[in-house]
Amino acid sequence: MRVGITLGDPNGIGPEIAIKAASHFAEAILIGDGFVIRDTASRLGVDVPPFIDSPGLDPAGYAPGQLDPRAGRATVAYAAAAVKLAQSGRIDAIVGCPHSETAVNRAGIAFNGYPGLIADLTGTPRDRSFMMLTAKGLRIAHVTLHESIGAALARLTPALVVLAAEATLAAARRLGIESPSLGVFGINPHAGEDGLFGDEDERVTKPAVARLKALGLTVDGPIGADLLLSQRKHDVYLAMFHDQGHIPIKLISPLRASALTIGVPVLFASVAHGCAFDIAGKNVADATGVIETLELLVDARPMAAAGP
Repeated sequence: MRVGITLGDPNGIGPEIAIKAASHFAEAILIGDGFVIRDTASRLGVDVPPFIDSPGLDPAGYAPGQLDPRAGRATVAYAAAAVKLAQSGRIDAIVGCPHSETAVNRAGIAFNGYPGLIADLTGTPRDRSFMMLTAKGLRIAHVTLHESIGAALARLTPALVVLAAEATLAAARRLGIESPSLGVFGINPHAGEDGLFGDEDERVTKPAVARLKALGLTVDGPIGADLLLSQRKHDVYLAMFHDQGHIPIKLISPLRASALTIGVPVLFASVAHGCAFDIAGKNVADATGVIETLELLVDARPMAAAGP
């Protein structure tokens, strides 16, 4: 499988870990500014890896370790170039290196993470694009992501939960799980305890699970996240909010988790850690997260082979 690795924020550790990871995969190719790739390879003392020069950064904005809107704009440009390459068939999958949401937004680009960006770049409605975190055999997708709890609650509907669940199960099949089972987290503690702790689960998650079961899918819930994760009986899980899914993944694997964008027509994943501006340009960054994300995609089925 031909995998493109975007540099992410060129002022973060992305260029360094991209080059380190690419050395482990013969069919990996970097996507970003050639001058950044050449400079990083020189500082690492390694050969320049294969790359597709995708200009995005004003050279005056190249300053490893510094947050800069110009680097944020470049992050988006690299991802856009990679999506075009995937759509044209030149690459089969994409790994995105860390981005800075602050840098991108300071560039005047509305951005709350890769899932929304990849949705926009592929013409997918944002409410059909979701994130699944995976690490050490644990896979948790999210119905909502980078927004306040209040905003997330206002957006949660049975229809949205069903869309997220269907995208999650499709992604599980793409990862090689033939008949995946899904555990759905509740919104409130103990999934509301039959309305004792709020009626949100009665109005949102329970009707959604009923619809999914009516479709013949293997789904359980809503059940409290703590109970579901303590049992670990399901292939994939669906969290309602960011922290519900991120905390358990980051607890077991803070630097090696992968973030798969699901519900979109390209195979895209990113690392689940940040730009680490404090160590950027110091040649000490750990590339394990990129390597494991590459392995995740290399083992995945091509988009056309795993169904919708």
